[in-house]
Amino acid sequence: MTRSRPPIDLRALEAFVTVCETGSMTAAARHLHVSQSAVSQSIAALEREQNVELFDRESRPPRPNFAGRALLELAGPLLKQAHAVSSRIRDAALGQTLPVRLGCVDSFAATIGPELIRAMSGSARQIEMWSGLTPTLSQQIHQREVDVVVCTQPPVSDTRIAEAPLFSESFLAVASRRWLEKRDPADVDWSRLSFDLPLIRYTARSVIGQQVERLARHLNIDSPRRYEFDATDPLLSLVSANLGFAISTPLCLWQARHYLDEIIVLPLPDGRLSRRDFFIMHRHGEWDDLVDKISSLTEKILDEIIRPAFNRSLPQMPENALLQTRQSGKQR
Repeated sequence: MTRSRPPIDLRALEAFVTVCETGSMTAAARHLHVSQSAVSQSIAALEREQNVELFDRESRPPRPNFAGRALLELAGPLLKQAHAVSSRIRDAALGQTLPVRLGCVDSFAATIGPELIRAMSGSARQIEMWSGLTPTLSQQIHQREVDVVVCTQPPVSDTRIAEAPLFSESFLAVASRRWLEKRDPADVDWSRLSFDLPLIRYTARSVIGQQVERLARHLNIDSPRRYEFDATDPLLSLVSANLGFAISTPLCLWQARHYLDEIIVLPLPDGRLSRRDFFIMHRHGEWDDLVDKISSLTEKILDEIIRPAFNRSLPQMPENALLQTRQSGKQR
């Protein structure tokens, strides 16, 4: 079996490129602030390791031969990447120059996300935000594809991952105002609604769809599967047309808030299955200050923007529909 050649030594490669660019080993040594013998030894070691000569030594000054010209052509991008890697490592060690990669579930990214970015726009910290499903986000933080995650299910226990409660929201029955107009106020509740209309569902592929389905079974809502949607917007379009009712949450309703004037919400019985919890996750010892900042800003956005808007548009929404569960400085 043929032995593979060792990888190219980057310092020797830099010496080789500098000799080619300056025209001599003496000039290269001055440029690199080393001795001429150090440059000569680096190039000799490079030729020995690769078992190839790189210069035509009969010319004066020595010029790269065919193999040398091939290496010179490849060396530029390689050295550039090596310098970029070195710079990124130094930046990471300094701790405040790398962008943070923030992954969020869709309903958070579409509602609190823009306000969060706006509030942090004046800081030196750059944020890269994208959305996804909770299982995908949990996998991404374990694989270091994201730095901080906001999701709606706690991860599988992992001592490397810090997890803290952020806030919780209640599931609500959502109906068209047309349905309300036809009913006696004394006969308006979720059970009457589920008797009159079919349940319009979130798709079972989503975490919220699975949560709603468990809650519906718990409440004995026996409704045929007719309509299922990945997003709240098309779901509320059918609800507002009085073609059915839905079970959703305040953040999802805020995501499709152009329908708020056409719908009403009714509280569902309290219980473990009746709430959706949000968590913020990151690796222990990493991004602690930023996680506290995101948590504080999220609380402020809920208090100053989203709750007041719901009080105006949906005054029947229960006071406990959005609850802060964050405990500053503590992880569960």
